[in-house]
Amino acid sequence: MTGGQVILALKVAVSAVTILLAASTIALVRGNIRLHGRINMVFFALTMTAVFSLEIIVRFIDPNIFSYLDESARRALTIHLCFSVPSAMVLPVMLFTGLSHRRAIHIALGSLFAILWTGTVITGLFFLPSGSP
Repeated sequence: MTGGQVILALKVAVSAVTILLAASTIALVRGNIRLHGRINMVFFALTMTAVFSLEIIVRFIDPNIFSYLDESARRALTIHLCFSVPSAMVLPVMLFTGLSHRRAIHIALGSLFAILWTGTVITGLFFLPSGSP
């Protein structure tokens, strides 16, 4: 697997879970809190699977997988990580507060997560290179 293939796979994953996130938001707006929670559990599981898979690839399988990136692409990756890492850190806390019915904290974290996820999607889909190497 090449770095370009990994980035492309992550772009597909981010797109798919973003559709889930939109469905979850629609369920919430319609008042279906139970469906909102269930979709969010799937969103959490898929997102964390992608995060841990990427970490395994980068840390253990091929630490130099992104060494082909030029300075501009490295900068884009750094900016992307400034959104994606905090969003991945907020996600488990947000899931916990939702499951434990801590509504005020959950809504505040949800607002923060929405900002971070928007940055993750924009930088991940539109600024990171994909394709070969």
